[in-house]
Amino acid sequence: MGCCNSFFFKKPTSEKDSFHRNNAPANGKGAAFAGVPVFSEYSLADLKGATNNFSSEYIVSESGEKAPNVVYKGRLQNKRWIAVKKFSKMAWPDPKQFADEAWGVGKLRHNRVANLIGYCCDGDERLLVAEYMPNDTLAKHLFHWENQTIEWAMRLRVALCIAEALDYCSTEGRPLYHDLNAYRVLFDENGDPRLSCFGLMKNSRDGKSYSTNLAYTPPEYLRNGRVTPESVSFSFGTVLLDLLSGKHIPPSHALEMIRGKNISLLMDSHLEGNFSTEEATVVFDLASRCLQSEPRERPNTKDLVATLAPLQTKPDVPSYEMLGIPKHEEAPTTPPPHPLSPMGDACTRVDLTAIHQILVMTHYKDDEGTNELSFQEWTQQMRDMLEARKHGDLAFRDKDFRTAIDCYSQFIDVGTMISRTVYARRSLCHLMCDQPDAALRDAMQAQCVYPDWSTAFYMQAVALAKLDMHKDAVDMLNEAANLEDKKRPK
Repeated sequence: MGCCNSFFFKKPTSEKDSFHRNNAPANGKGAAFAGVPVFSEYSLADLKGATNNFSSEYIVSESGEKAPNVVYKGRLQNKRWIAVKKFSKMAWPDPKQFADEAWGVGKLRHNRVANLIGYCCDGDERLLVAEYMPNDTLAKHLFHWENQTIEWAMRLRVALCIAEALDYCSTEGRPLYHDLNAYRVLFDENGDPRLSCFGLMKNSRDGKSYSTNLAYTPPEYLRNGRVTPESVSFSFGTVLLDLLSGKHIPPSHALEMIRGKNISLLMDSHLEGNFSTEEATVVFDLASRCLQSEPRERPNTKDLVATLAPLQTKPDVPSYEMLGIPKHEEAPTTPPPHPLSPMGDACTRVDLTAIHQILVMTHYKDDEGTNELSFQEWTQQMRDMLEARKHGDLAFRDKDFRTAIDCYSQFIDVGTMISRTVYARRSLCHLMCDQPDAALRDAMQAQCVYPDWSTAFYMQAVALAKLDMHKDAVDMLNEAANLEDKKRPK
């Protein structure tokens, strides 16, 4: 579960609801949504354990052990599957520079991206940890398929999803994507397309940004070795050609055929004519604009999304159906085996009254030592802020939850003092007022303030249960119980 500065969350709807309603992106910097962990540093021992000491059997990168930077799949002790990119020795000699770059990418959270959830710097080792995508790459489904080719509507969905991912990254200050190609497009457990986060960082501090054949490289990169947002648009154009043709055609050759009106010859014959000529013409035109030799003539990411969004023809059909892969069935989850604390027990039962009593009794004990204020900070504003919290506490005690929300909001908005307890209390107030989205947001903020505070995870679990996200709720309960278990005397 991640934390955020701002957050958008929609209650899940039925499987047949619109793909783009169900996959509405999270808004804002570092936005988070259920199931994605907070970005953090992993130990080398953790990642060795997850990958069976980086066993060759766990390699998932297309070039296997021959690649300079190998990607492994792995499984952490909490049973979460991960992808681990292991950089070549001394690719990033400065650990701080590597960590800073990783943290920059790790702030991003979007359901069109295979999100970066951690990194490791240990001696000469440099590793990135991302969400694991179990259903292969676009390259595999386009160029090396076994049972069925990707149908036309799914190809249009892939194009839009990757455009949306690039637009989100650009909006969040990460407009450069290195070596965008069909191998960077992954499919998650539901068959939905995701953009690999690994392309948001170079393969090394001073290394090349493009590893593909020079015929597919933006011309300006060949001239000056620099990646620009316009270079990313060029590479997106090559991915559009892949989707249209089912082959990896050099852009110069494809452009000659497009100018010669030989579009039908470029289309993938495995589609057997099952596509709209009008839609294909729009996509070819967009690819042609992306592949212009003059960078300023290429469309930006918002143009890409605006062009591709109206072409979506099967929004109600799940991606796994169009890909021809089995529906993902979630394994049943079990509650923690060890005895729960009173807070854990109350949250398991979603007993809001009991949670309220516990938070009243605990008062601000968990905040002790977290806010040390200088004499200069005791201004009139500070006194007003503390007065607002006092009124909030009285309203909270008396179960006047709407007043408590208003008072606690005044305290939080000033921002001089940060209190995890206030976030937890306001989270419960939102639950009492039937506002689970806001409750989840506050519980996440409490986790941001203190990442190892079990109460923050418990409150997330209750909010997720209210949102009918029961598997994620049980996962949160387990994480909270594990945190409590670590703090118990052995």
